[in-house]
Amino acid sequence: MIRGIRGATTVIHDQASEILDATMELLQRMAEANAIEPELISSIFFSLTPDLNAAFPAEAARRLGWTYVPVICMRELSVPNALERAVRVIMMAETDLSQKAVRHIYLRGAESLRQDLEPYGDGLAQWTSDDAL
Repeated sequence: MIRGIRGATTVIHDQASEILDATMELLQRMAEANAIEPELISSIFFSLTPDLNAAFPAEAARRLGWTYVPVICMRELSVPNALERAVRVIMMAETDLSQKAVRHIYLRGAESLRQDLEPYGDGLAQWTSDDAL
């Protein structure tokens, strides 16, 4: 089954190194939390808030060695009072996990995007549906 795995993170400055480091951390945590190997990933979509333009977050996947994973970047909508300096990700991957068991990862303040999800693990940065606990 192909499932969507969501994630988001933020950066302090619009700097390529920050965007890439934060995105690599996010991708690794998403893959680890859901036992996903690169060969199981169908595609990854990245979006950046309008205040970020120093790097393509898709480059983070390449730096992880995910050479053959199809990736694309796009601009997030400019919505008043939205979370700033955010990188959002949706990873489409093959998994046996039920939709409720998929662990969506929100880091560095991006937890505010999904306050409806309950924390798991360290309770600080990783979020999943409360039905999967």
